[in-house]
Amino acid sequence: MAEVISTKKNPGKAKPVKNNPGRGYRNYLLMLRKHLIRSSLAILLFAILAFMNRGFIFDTILLAPKGENFITNKALCWIGERWDIDNLCFNAGSLTIINVNMAGQFLTHLYVSVVAGVILAFPYILFEIWTMLAFFLNIKNRRTTIATITFGSILFMLGLLFSYFLIVPLTVNFLGTYFVSTDVKNTVMLGSYIGTIASLILGVGVFFELPVFIYFLAKYGIVSPAWLVKMRRIMIVVILIVSAIITPPDIISQIMVGIPLLLLYEVSIQVSKRVYPKS
Repeated sequence: MAEVISTKKNPGKAKPVKNNPGRGYRNYLLMLRKHLIRSSLAILLFAILAFMNRGFIFDTILLAPKGENFITNKALCWIGERWDIDNLCFNAGSLTIINVNMAGQFLTHLYVSVVAGVILAFPYILFEIWTMLAFFLNIKNRRTTIATITFGSILFMLGLLFSYFLIVPLTVNFLGTYFVSTDVKNTVMLGSYIGTIASLILGVGVFFELPVFIYFLAKYGIVSPAWLVKMRRIMIVVILIVSAIITPPDIISQIMVGIPLLLLYEVSIQVSKRVYPKS
């Protein structure tokens, strides 16, 4: 008796699922949204904490660099007296900071709170960014994750401290005490003063992330150590120009700011040599 072969499809057998690129993009967008939401919540939490400590944030931190009793101003004045450099001994404590907008102080308070929230939440923000990048780049090494977050956070904090204790006092005191005539008094808007300090602190903090940034560019062959060495002369000129802009017009101040930035670039070159793929 001939065997009868059934031509009916097996209803219990699952149909193959076709690859859907749109679904992958939606998953990536959902993942990005989760990272952004968690980072925003961390910033909001620390911003509320900073908002509740207004006196400490403004009186102890932001307004301190313009006074003569600030530790950096006292040290620079001592150096100026020892080496007979009058430009290093200054005091912007008499600088008048005013507010002319009805909601100016409140909006400045909010702005400063958000900036403080970003600074305080930076290690967690870096963790969220790294988690997302590690997924896209298929990096599963836990040691790499811990090292990246740790060194990235340390470099950012070092940049903040370097900017706050050196660049900010030099900039505030030089610009705050500079005058073209004794008949012209310096009266600074609150927003201008806070904006200058915030941009300097955050800008230098991000610049100190250069070794971490170069690490990834070199690791994946985007930037080579040879190219970084070739760009060294140009970077020296750029760093000296930046140092001259943000410091008083004397060589001592420019050297004090320029040397750490040049060392940071040299560290980035050495990092690239260690991780750049060997051909």
